Amino acid sequence: MIDETLQDAAEKMERSLEAAKEDFATIRTGRANPGLYSKVMVDYYGSATPLQQLASFAVPDARTILITPYDVSALREIEKALSDSEVGANPSNDGKMIRVTIPELTQERRKEYVKIVRGKGEDAKVAIRNHRRKAKDLLDRLVKDGDVGEDDGARGEKELDSLTKKHVDAIDDLLKRKEAELLEV
Repeated sequence: MIDETLQDAAEKMERSLEAAKEDFATIRTGRANPGLYSKVMVDYYGSATPLQQLASFAVPDARTILITPYDVSALREIEKALSDSEVGANPSNDGKMIRVTIPELTQERRKEYVKIVRGKGEDAKVAIRNHRRKAKDLLDRLVKDGDVGEDDGARGEKELDSLTKKHVDAIDDLLKRKEAELLEV
C-alpha cells in the first residue's frame, strides 16, 4: 500500500517536472528555437490546432525561424496566430513560408522573463508539494486505519520527503539554468 502511494506520487511529481520543462521552453532567450511556438494554437478550419501539427520548422541561423505550412491555405491563419502569440516577434510571409526574426532582448525585457520563469518555477514547486500533501494524507489514513504500522508509515513519509526534495531540487536546477540563459548577453 505504501509503495503504491509513493509510486503514484512519484509519477505525478514527474509529470509536474515535465510540465515545468515545457513551460520553460516556451520562454524565449534571444535565440531562435521552435519550442517557442509549442503552445501556439491556430484556428484551422474552425478548430484550434497546435502549430506543430500544421507546419515544419527550420532554424537557418540564431535569430531566424522558418515555418513552412503543410497546407499553404493555412498560411494566413498561422501568421495571425504567430502575431497574436506572446513571443514578441513579427512574422513575415512570402506566400509559401513564414519567416520569423527574433529581435534582440533588452535588459529590461530579460528581467521580465526572469520574473515569469520564477513564477512558473514556483507554480511547479507548489504542484509538487500538493502531490506530497495528498500522498502524506493517504499514508496518515493508512496508519490511522491500522492497515500499516506506525514505523512503516514513518518510513514511507521519509521516502516521500526525499522524493519531494529530489523533484523540487530538479525544478530549482532548471530554473537556475533558464535564468542564466536569459541573462546571458
